[in-house]
Amino acid sequence: MKGRTEDQKEKVRKSGRSLRFPGFLTFFSPPIFLLSSLLLLTSFKPKHDYHVSVTQMQYNASSRSFEVSIRIFTDDLEKALSQSHAKQRFVIKDNDQNDRFVEEYIRKSFVLTDSQKKNTPIKYVGKEQEADATWVYLEIPFQGALNGCKLLNVTLMEVFDDQVNMTNVKFQSEKKTLLFKKGQTSHLL
Repeated sequence: MKGRTEDQKEKVRKSGRSLRFPGFLTFFSPPIFLLSSLLLLTSFKPKHDYHVSVTQMQYNASSRSFEVSIRIFTDDLEKALSQSHAKQRFVIKDNDQNDRFVEEYIRKSFVLTDSQKKNTPIKYVGKEQEADATWVYLEIPFQGALNGCKLLNVTLMEVFDDQVNMTNVKFQSEKKTLLFKKGQTSHLL
């Protein structure tokens, strides 16, 4: 994807982790194994203590579109997808079959409205895994000025009350950083 060298892409592809159980657990009887597993699983802390996404939104004058990169903690995205699909379990990784679910979710939670209050079309480009985060890539065709345009970014806010979505917008020579959180889910550009 954009801004990544082949070495970086290869590192991302190879960064998948698997959970392996020590051999001694196989000697436990099933009830003890289940009890031990339950205790282990409930004793882990969350992977991170804060809920934040970071979005880069840069205007490309030659293609007349915004190039958008959204970095989301993978476990948070998986939880959001599960909640919006009847608790179905999602595992996000490169080359999975979840792109349509990610696209559907992002289209609902990240919306650019033009000065006529019409939603601008969003082209889902894809996603890429990076350690504990997922990058989601979009293109938004755009012509004209930003005056009167509004951006909604409610990504993960239905899952976490403390979710903050930081969005950096670069349009021509203008740069802005916008913070989206409960009570402030949209901003005029």
